[in-house]
Amino acid sequence: MSPPGHPKGDDRSAQHEGAPVTAVRDETQAQVGLEVRGLRVVYDGFVAADDVSFDVRPGESFGIVGESGSGKSTVLRALCSLAPRTAGEVRLVGSAATPGSKAWRRQVQMVFQDPYGSLHPRQTVDRILAEPLAIHGVADAEARIERALADVGLADGYRFRYPHQLSGGQRQRVAVARALILEPPVLLLDEPTSALDASVQAEVLNLLDALRVRRGLTYVMVSHDLAVVTHLCSRLMVMRAGRVVEQVASSDLAAHRVQADYTRALMEASLGFRRP
Repeated sequence: MSPPGHPKGDDRSAQHEGAPVTAVRDETQAQVGLEVRGLRVVYDGFVAADDVSFDVRPGESFGIVGESGSGKSTVLRALCSLAPRTAGEVRLVGSAATPGSKAWRRQVQMVFQDPYGSLHPRQTVDRILAEPLAIHGVADAEARIERALADVGLADGYRFRYPHQLSGGQRQRVAVARALILEPPVLLLDEPTSALDASVQAEVLNLLDALRVRRGLTYVMVSHDLAVVTHLCSRLMVMRAGRVVEQVASSDLAAHRVQADYTRALMEASLGFRRP
């Protein structure tokens, strides 16, 4: 089939053309949690993350927040073996996969911050989604590609488009579909909406929340936006200069029940500009 040359469209059109995403739990996928103890990441003598420990319960959405350079994205990259783990232990609760193994990479997938930069510009959506299936030797590629597109609200007509023919929201939906196509129980989200327009951010967040409920997924989400994290996550960890400042429930953050002065400063900064 030759790729049709459709023009780039508005992200909202994807929802009308694709199958709706519902929050009905799919009981066929086993839930898996995550346990991190004393994680340390060092680049050429620079300590990017130091003594980071946290637990994520199966099916939970856990957030990591902090200023730029706090080490939050480094932690995610270390979890999926894209950054060197100098010390510490990382394990999946409910799975025997070991960090860095092929089984681990199949069970722990990542959605990157910039959808345009993470998608190959010369590959169609079909080829982008087919690549992880080929790497892991998955046979039912056709059915999985169709399901992945439907799960993120994209019609089959988007399958043979190139990334430049999609809107920003549509590209991020493709990135989510690529991460989900191997049916991993754990998804790492590195600021998945920061590169999107404000009008599209809520749509993508609601999509991610619905997918988590439907598939019983476990999320670890990085963001500098406290509103985004409290919308999607039940608990969060605050980081500064590569170290954990505190862990707090989203409900406590919303009610300003925090312990650390740095967390209070982040909350103040998130309010934005106010006239004196």
